[in-house]
Amino acid sequence: MTTPDFLLEEAALSGGATRVAGVDEVGRGPLAGPVTAAAVVLDPDNIPEGLNDSKKLSAKRRDALAEEILKVADVCIAHASVEEIDEHNILRASHIAMERAVAGLAVAPDHLLIDGNMIPRGLTLKSEAIVKGDAKSLSIAAASIVAKTARDHIMMDLAQQFPGYGWETNAGYPSKSHKAALLELGITPHHRRSFKPIHNMLYQAKN
Repeated sequence: MTTPDFLLEEAALSGGATRVAGVDEVGRGPLAGPVTAAAVVLDPDNIPEGLNDSKKLSAKRRDALAEEILKVADVCIAHASVEEIDEHNILRASHIAMERAVAGLAVAPDHLLIDGNMIPRGLTLKSEAIVKGDAKSLSIAAASIVAKTARDHIMMDLAQQFPGYGWETNAGYPSKSHKAALLELGITPHHRRSFKPIHNMLYQAKN
């Protein structure tokens, strides 16, 4: 199992960059809630131990690492709303969240490492798209951790306002219990109407 390292960042720094940001998003697949992105500029001399792809860490470990990252790195977390997801589409909305995260950093970066195979069109800085970047780059891994913890906390808060959907454990993803709750309790304002299961339910209700 490979763990992320700082080689991509070092290559950019030795190529003349001064501030390299890792960018990642979380929440493309859920039926409910926003899509969340983070941009993180790590201090090369003070990188938290144990950074990894957020999916490979326990929730407790992620929370502890997110706290550490926020203390020692320049971090911005940003979102695109359910309305924006429905208006544009999930891919564009996730890119809007990424663009907002980069724009919100305290000091502008001059090189971006972006998880995935596409560079959002609103990002004009020098950028590299890194497939499975959260398993390769420590900066992207850090971004994946803070984005995931931030979004999970939003879904936990929403779960208290809309109990029964299990968002505190499924984070809005289409788990069996979430889908069963949809049939029983109906659709909330936080459900993505452009997503097929929700769209089909609305269509059936209309007819």
